[in-house]
Amino acid sequence: MAWQKDHKQKTRDRILSSGAKLFTLKGFQKVGINDVMADAGLTRGAFYSHFSSKAELYAESMRAAGKRRASSILNRSPEDSAKALQALVNGYLSEGHRKSEEGGCPLAFLVTDIAQQDQQVRDVYTEVFRGFMGMLGSRLGYADADSAESEACQTEVMQKTVMMVGGMAIARALNDDELADQLLQACRIGMLSDAGI
Repeated sequence: MAWQKDHKQKTRDRILSSGAKLFTLKGFQKVGINDVMADAGLTRGAFYSHFSSKAELYAESMRAAGKRRASSILNRSPEDSAKALQALVNGYLSEGHRKSEEGGCPLAFLVTDIAQQDQQVRDVYTEVFRGFMGMLGSRLGYADADSAESEACQTEVMQKTVMMVGGMAIARALNDDELADQLLQACRIGMLSDAGI
């Protein structure tokens, strides 16, 4: 029986989905190729027809996780920019995201893991960070800022990106749920009060 034309891409996507989930939950060191392939319902032998190394899988999984998270946010966002910002902030800085068993935003979930990785992985993390900033900037209404305002806009977007990602990363590290909830609430207030929401 012949494989469908898109079989290889579907298999790769399954591996990336499993990698994104497992790496964001456990980090690079605690996840092996066998773990990812078992989660994807595949054998280890299929791995090397898609990836040359665990580091390549990690980088591509991070990119896939970032795209999946962004797509999820964009698909649920209202068209009204204030409501879209509120939906983004409330969804990202939520208890559900903090405790996600399917893996969450690689920026927050892998922040402590990235500094020890190779250049390829750090390049992808930087790419995902820039993408998140762009998405947040458009929600803040800065997508079309002129050059006179662009530096101030970029500074604000960067500060708010760090508040969201850093807030989630710290909330995930805390073992006190009440304190984590207070932290996420404080970040939500900080994000939305400047926008008048």
